[in-house]
Amino acid sequence: MNKLLSCRYNMDTNRVEARFEDGTTLAIDCIAVEDEYGNTPKQRAELDWLLYNKPLEYAQLVLGGKIGHYLSLGCDHGRLIDKVT
Repeated sequence: MNKLLSCRYNMDTNRVEARFEDGTTLAIDCIAVEDEYGNTPKQRAELDWLLYNKPLEYAQLVLGGKIGHYLSLGCDHGRLIDKVT
């Protein structure tokens, strides 16, 4: 897949809209992600935090198949901040 350039969370559709280097766009259905991975209130809160604060990282985790692993680490968004910076 091409380089992910930008993402934004669209509250009206509850989707993360991603744009790639080649002009391709993709919409990630956040309800489907939450239904699949948000098994606890803490996990759902973490998914919400990612949507509002780090939509690019949210998309990277979902598209890379790593969202389940990320949530299994204890839902501490501070860990993501440490990894990104």
